[in-house]
Amino acid sequence: MRTLAAQLTSHLCRRRPVNVRSRQHSSSSYERGFPDEREMEEEAERKIGWLFKLIFAGTATIIGYNIFPYLGDNLIQQSVSLLNVKDPLFKRMGASRLARFATDDERRMKIVEMGGAKQLVEMLEAAKDDATRKEALNAIIAIARSDEAVGPLHSAGAVSVIMATPQSTEDVEIEKFKAKLLKRFKDMKYDQN
Repeated sequence: MRTLAAQLTSHLCRRRPVNVRSRQHSSSSYERGFPDEREMEEEAERKIGWLFKLIFAGTATIIGYNIFPYLGDNLIQQSVSLLNVKDPLFKRMGASRLARFATDDERRMKIVEMGGAKQLVEMLEAAKDDATRKEALNAIIAIARSDEAVGPLHSAGAVSVIMATPQSTEDVEIEKFKAKLLKRFKDMKYDQN
């Protein structure tokens, strides 16, 4: 095992031999300037330890990536529940979280199934400030990227609510969001009420 560690060390770490003489060791290998077997073994263990740490970190990342989507349903439900709160701050937080969760068609449809599309349209209709309107529109845009989700958004009255949303004098992005959504509904042939 020591010879294997020595070969591995010499292969992985090509460094110049150190001409340091130890007071306790007077072996011929130190006198020639070569490290002894114990030093080589410690260095190999240190490098193999780093290799194991990297393997562990990679494995933990892969496992986490595969497990955390199962936690998503609960987080989506909590975000939809935030849309029911009266405080606009919590509504904005819920809409922002839904926009972040709507990354693929499956998640978008999960939001629609949990009532998120209808809640977002109601939130947009009842919004009294530009920040709340902006978050609601942003979340609706994220959900509307799915062709299947456009129908339920239209059924919830999204087109009429978007058209009735007052123009913003302070935030230009709201008008861009409105135009983008109306174009999306028109492209999907849902532009008529």
